[in-house]
Amino acid sequence: MVGAPSQVPSCALCGAPVERVLWRDAQLRVVAIDDADYPGYCRVIWQQHVREMCELLPAQSLHLWRVLGVVETGLRDILQPDKINLASLGNVVAHLHWHLIPRWFDDRCFPNPIWGLPRAGAEAPSQAAQLLRRENAERLYATLPQLLNAQSPW
Repeated sequence: MVGAPSQVPSCALCGAPVERVLWRDAQLRVVAIDDADYPGYCRVIWQQHVREMCELLPAQSLHLWRVLGVVETGLRDILQPDKINLASLGNVVAHLHWHLIPRWFDDRCFPNPIWGLPRAGAEAPSQAAQLLRRENAERLYATLPQLLNAQSPW
């Protein structure tokens, strides 16, 4: 990571993108992703522009894994999804970031990735389930800063 640029103007995650930041420190930010099909979807983004995990120092990697663990635990405990997907692809945006996506057996793509085609014949979850998931996502978003701050100092 020595000599790595802190920002790249053409990068969608560098600079000041429009996003709902739930928590940040000098190295990371946790943002809420507005996706009606996947309430509670979060992204953990490395502040400096690096492309791969191997560019981080060991202490930085540990910090990232700890933050991912707190966010994942919050997702599990508050939203109670059937599964949580963690993904770090970077094929489109080559800036180190992780997706944390709550999944339910009745979501439109389960068990396939959310970026794939919806299941044939998939129906939307009930309105009651959708409402509960959105309410729990807002609880998660309100709670995550406290959970992450409770882990400090990193």
